[in-house]
Amino acid sequence: MSTVQCIAAFAPRESARTALKRAFPRRRARLVLARTPAAFERLFRRELVDAALVDVDHAGDDTWRVAGLAREFPSAPFFGVVSYRGAGGPAIAKCADHEFADVLADGVDSAAVRDLVVRDGFTARFVRALEAPPPALNLTTTLQHRAWTAVVAHAGRPVRTGLLARGLGLTREHLSRKFAASDGPNLKRVIDLVRVLAAAELAKNPGYDVADVAVVLGFASPSHLATTARRVIGARPVSLARLRAIDLIKRFADGRGRSRA
Repeated sequence: MSTVQCIAAFAPRESARTALKRAFPRRRARLVLARTPAAFERLFRRELVDAALVDVDHAGDDTWRVAGLAREFPSAPFFGVVSYRGAGGPAIAKCADHEFADVLADGVDSAAVRDLVVRDGFTARFVRALEAPPPALNLTTTLQHRAWTAVVAHAGRPVRTGLLARGLGLTREHLSRKFAASDGPNLKRVIDLVRVLAAAELAKNPGYDVADVAVVLGFASPSHLATTARRVIGARPVSLARLRAIDLIKRFADGRGRSRA
């Protein structure tokens, strides 16, 4: 039940586009090539972008406009791409000024490039941060841990209990009942909590407002995100940017973990 990461790319050079397509085959990640700075930015407001690649070899004004978005969307690490030669010093220095995570050579082995980018993408970092259920949630059984891992793997994107149940080899009713046994939190509420945790991380991006966060995480509307946040943490979405994950989990554990099945 792993989630395929979305990688945004701006690559004016044909050789760079070819190298990136080779590095990110569809079964491993979804590479989206944007032709213009406007299209590149629209992608960030349309779906959850895990990481960004910017071809900075012989870069012009459009390239550096795209590079400037690294500060607007720090939840998605930006990587510069240069040709495999030694004359890229000024471009590399400019990438550092724009707070890029790293600079990659398009002659480097494709698997190495893919592993570097995917490892630091939003989804991978989110999964690592929540690898084990927080103790405050009191998820102690093997089934609860397996279900938690499956929910977190979606990094805040929509996930249905039926999909989780099939992945765990159970019926939806059995999974919901067993997950909430011994006064544990309700599975639907835990799914909502994970989605709100992801929303809180994205809300810290200067380039996002609440409406943007609702769209990229697949909420039906900003009001749907607002209703979910009030239900599971007792706070408005505008508060998410200043709240830490530990604060959100504490609020949830304080009597907001149960709902009707």
